[in-house]
Order: sequence, then structure tokens, then C-alpha cells
Amino acid sequence: MTDANLLDDTHDPARTSWVESANDPSTDFPLQNLPLGWGQARRGGPPRVLAAIGDRALDLAGVRDEGWLAGVPPEVLEALDGPWLNPLMACLPDDRRALRRALADLLGTRPPVPPQRIEVHLLPAEAVEMLVPASVGDYTDFYASVFHAERVGRLFRPDNPLLPNYKHVPIGYHGRVSSIVASPAGIVRPFGQTCPEGASGPRFGPSARLDFELEVGLLIGPGNVLGGRVPVDRAEEHAFGLCLVNDWSARDIQQWEYQPLGPFLAKSFATSVSPWVVTLEALAPFRVPAFARPPGDPAPLPYLQPGPAPGGFDVTLEARLSSQAMREQGLEPARVTRSRLANLYWTFAQMIAHHTSNGCNLRPGDLLASGTVSGPDEEARGCLLEATLGGRKPLRLPSGQVRRFLEDGDEVVLTGYCEREGFRRIGLGECRGRIQPARP
Repeated sequence: MTDANLLDDTHDPARTSWVESANDPSTDFPLQNLPLGWGQARRGGPPRVLAAIGDRALDLAGVRDEGWLAGVPPEVLEALDGPWLNPLMACLPDDRRALRRALADLLGTRPPVPPQRIEVHLLPAEAVEMLVPASVGDYTDFYASVFHAERVGRLFRPDNPLLPNYKHVPIGYHGRVSSIVASPAGIVRPFGQTCPEGASGPRFGPSARLDFELEVGLLIGPGNVLGGRVPVDRAEEHAFGLCLVNDWSARDIQQWEYQPLGPFLAKSFATSVSPWVVTLEALAPFRVPAFARPPGDPAPLPYLQPGPAPGGFDVTLEARLSSQAMREQGLEPARVTRSRLANLYWTFAQMIAHHTSNGCNLRPGDLLASGTVSGPDEEARGCLLEATLGGRKPLRLPSGQVRRFLEDGDEVVLTGYCEREGFRRIGLGECRGRIQPARP
């Protein structure tokens, strides 16, 4: 299944680019993708709105000022000044599609001007420092994978792994915006209060059970007014695009503090996001039906009932881990998990509809994360808490080292990509973070 309403010639797999690296079958960023981000040249200068093409980044305000974005609405052209992607996210989807078409023409093999002139506005990817793509006003992390919820619940509540509300309501918590960082920022091991098993009381010190979480984030486009509700069948009109998210978690702090109000300091020390946002328009060929609920599961309440349009995204997600010793030995990162976004029990449209069901106003640039994306198979365990059974079954790395949870110097790399016969492969890039020692 695809989102046929959004398919056009920008998705044509036969289209190629004069930027040769964009024609590599393995690239995340072919002409058919054109993800957007906010970054600055390492040599200096202000941040700019950028589009990724192969191993290059295109300065969109630069090509606009040359007059090369014909047919793009004025409000979209104005939004290319930033700051961040927020003004562009606030634009209507049809207007943003005009920008996508103009960029595909400019970077295709028949550009309106000679490629040598456009080259002036292209930078090598390594010459650009990518920043958090949006000024995120609010961040909500959901718990949308039933496989993750059941496995984690079984670790702590063997007789009652899934709480009774889970299959009726998309569960989430409000995260901390100030600690959202762009890949590849380092992650400092957090301090916190924990209560080790058998201890007579809590202690305060560095977390000993630091974990990653393989997640996907949706960045909000046009928002809704305070007091207004977004119907589930109109929810994607308020969506801009997807990025990778690593909601780093201190499991020992979390276990001690999460009752009765849920995550707090165990999560708020850092959340990494990938810098490139893949738009909903680019993802149109990779839409799939919403997750099929098993027989006997309750039907969603009417305000959460999915419509006939495809609600899922067929994104393959992977997490890889490398230790300091592995890098010194020249060993490739070890894959810890491979999962699929299509396995989410709740869709992003349902998350938006539920989030606004009480009249809460979402704003351009708000981040809704999926929660850990796990699947039914053993290899699809989206965090170390699942993969090691709470530390009881450690992973063995290619270096011979074992891991129950992350150690200082460990680096986690999340990736995501879409493949479908008849279309070009596209990717979400990577979300990378390396663990730094706790600060005394």
C-alpha cells in the first residue's frame, strides 16, 4: 500500500540527479528523498535551512535568492530564512509540496540553470554542522509498541505485564525539551537516586544501567488552536515529517522513581534526534495499513478509529553498538536490534488525535516520539533492557566484551530506511551518541 494521494513524479525511481552521489543505490538521500534540516558551515556563518542530496547539503535560501524556485508560494520562500524549520513546518502541506517539486527539478538531470551555478550553494556533508532541526516547544514520548510494553511489563510484573488501559489509550509522558540534542552529540552519564536490589534504602550516584531506546519522532507541521481537537482522519494534515530519536534511559533511576507518576530524571538528561527530517511527502510510497490488532483486542474508541487511508510507515530500524575497544581494533559496530515502525500498536495519527482530544494545542516543531519500537521477533528488541532481559542475559560483542547496559565509551548508532519494489530506497540518516563518563 502507498499513499496514492501524495504520489507524483518526484517519486519516479527512474529520475536521477546531476549530483552523482545521489544516484548511489545505497544512499539514504537520493533525489526521491530530499530531507530537510538546519545546519551551518563549519567554516563559519549563520545556520541555514538545508536539503540533503547524496553526500551534499543544499542551501535553500541561497537558491531562492537566485530566483530558481519558480512556482513555490511566497510564504514558503519566506520560511526558508528560518529560524530552524519551524516557519516551514507551519506552511500548508500543498505549499510544501511545491517546494519539493522545485527542488527535484533543480537537482535533477535537467535543471533550469547549469549545474555549475547551483554548485555554489552545495556543501559537502562533512563541511556542515547539523543542528536540532526545529525549535521544539514541547516533546511528548509515547509508549506505542505493544511488544515493548509487554516485554518490559513482564520483567517487573510477570503476572500482569500489560496494564488494563494500554489497548484503549495511547500512553505517553511529557519529556524535557532543553536536553534534546542533535546527533552526534556526546551523552554524559547521569547521576540519580537508585535503590539496588536488597538495599535498605536509596543511594545517589552515577547510573549503572544506562540504556538506549530505538525510536522514531514525528515533527508537527501546522498546529491546532487551544481548545480545538484534531480528528484522526485529519491528523496527518498536522504532520511534517519523521526523524530518528534515541530517548536515553537510566533504568536503575527509572525503576526507583517511576511510581506513582512515571519517568522523570531517568529520561530528562538527554534525548538525541537525527538532524534530517524526512517529509511525509517523501514517505508516500512506503505507507502501510495500521497494525492489525489480534482477535479479541478491544476496538479503539470512535475518536481513535483509523480511517481507510494507510496509517503506518514501513521503515526498517536498526541499532548498532560499538565499544572503545572495538573501535581501537577496527571492528564494525555490532547490530543489537532490527525492527519495523509498522509494528507500532498505535499510529502517529492516533497519537495526534489523542494528544489534542482534550483541547491541547500542538504547535509547529513539536516532537512526538513513538517510544521504543520493538517487534515480535527476538532480534526486534529495541533497547538493552529487552535484549538482555533486564541484564540477566548479557550481549557478547565482537571484541569478546559483554554488555548488560551501556558503559563509558560505548557508541550507539540508530538508522532507518524504506525499501519497496518499484521505488527508490530512501533513509532517515543516522542518530549517533557516545557515552561520556559522569561528571564529578
